[in-house]
Amino acid sequence: MDRLKAMSILVQVVDSGSFSAASRTLGIPLATVSRQVTELETHLGTRLLTRTTRKLALTDAGIAYLASARRVLEDIDEAERTAAGEFHTPRGALNLTAPVCFGRLHTLPVVKDFLAAYPQISVGLTLSDRNLHLMEEHIDMAVRIGALPDSSMVATRIGSVRTVLVASPQLLAAHGTPKTPDDIAALPGVHFDVLSPGGRWSLTPPDGKPVDIACPPRLTVSAADAAVWAASEGIGVTRVLSYQCADAVRDGSLRILMEDFEPAPLPVHLIHASRGALPTKMRVFLDFAKTALKDRLAAIA
Repeated sequence: MDRLKAMSILVQVVDSGSFSAASRTLGIPLATVSRQVTELETHLGTRLLTRTTRKLALTDAGIAYLASARRVLEDIDEAERTAAGEFHTPRGALNLTAPVCFGRLHTLPVVKDFLAAYPQISVGLTLSDRNLHLMEEHIDMAVRIGALPDSSMVATRIGSVRTVLVASPQLLAAHGTPKTPDDIAALPGVHFDVLSPGGRWSLTPPDGKPVDIACPPRLTVSAADAAVWAASEGIGVTRVLSYQCADAVRDGSLRILMEDFEPAPLPVHLIHASRGALPTKMRVFLDFAKTALKDRLAAIA
């Protein structure tokens, strides 16, 4: 059995979603595709795929093996391109993910400049507020906001963002500028549900002892840009991340409140799976993006 060929076929089967689709993509008989995967499973002594009439699914062993197979194939591709003199010409497809608002405001402009600098690299950018599993979703690199769990991922810190309370000048003119947590609780609220768990906000006074307050919601929304817009319209005070309201603060339609009561800033990282030498396309993006995103985050700190 040619194990590298079998690895390539397994990857194509998973990416295509079926044996027959992989057969068409690779231009080889369906029976050959099935036999190669079966022989690979026999060689490993474990099942990699569960097959039903409707879909394929990776077993736990299959998930781990697929990730390793991708790394092996990428390393071989890198070695061949290096030997062919293409080491200094980054190329290929790069899959990225970022939170929706951060991705739209910051990651996408950086990707635009990156594409101009590296015309032989194409980028797929998935914007999602759900932390996607990099290996299962075939993602090369991700932007993560907040503390990172212990994992095998490699993280490069690019800055931090604040969690801020903001309100419009007209709301403050009508109700006064809050000075204490009780003052905040007396204001009408616009709750961005991600940052308002249980309808409450946690504030951190200068003495360092967090205080939970209940700010009555006049409006609850599921997207940060909706919360920023509603607060700008004077519906209520809201709590968002600093980059989400930076434009509104800059143009004066929102003001940041009670900065001495903000919790510790949240770190922002670029993360990728642990591996030896990074593929060229990932290495050049990491070098490019970490500097560009650091500059953008520093500008709104």
